[in-house]
Amino acid sequence: MGSLKPVTPKQAFAQFIVEQMAGLGPVQAKAMFGGFGLYLQGLMFSLILDDTVYIKVDDASRERFESQGLEPFRYEAKGKVASLKYFQAPAEAYDDPSAMMAWARLGYEAAVRQHGQSGRTRRRSTVKP
Repeated sequence: MGSLKPVTPKQAFAQFIVEQMAGLGPVQAKAMFGGFGLYLQGLMFSLILDDTVYIKVDDASRERFESQGLEPFRYEAKGKVASLKYFQAPAEAYDDPSAMMAWARLGYEAAVRQHGQSGRTRRRSTVKP
């Protein structure tokens, strides 16, 4: 019989958030950069870093986050502060699975839109007569 690997507090928090978002579908947490990327159907739509959930935004959803006073994910690189297109989830979403799911859905929809615009779609082949 094998022994179970202990779960770290970071892993436990990520699992809690995945459970909060379960209504979206099979959300997966993948370790990355000291935190976790959250994926649904192969698209990253959220990230967790330092016990904070960040949700992907785009031009269609950014205003919803900004109107709530939510902050973007920022980091320092080469002496400059940079940001990604992810904003904090609101505090009340941590205690309410339906609220977390609604915010996460906005992130997933932004990821779907970005994926559709990324040029990863296949070109149609043309057949010359």
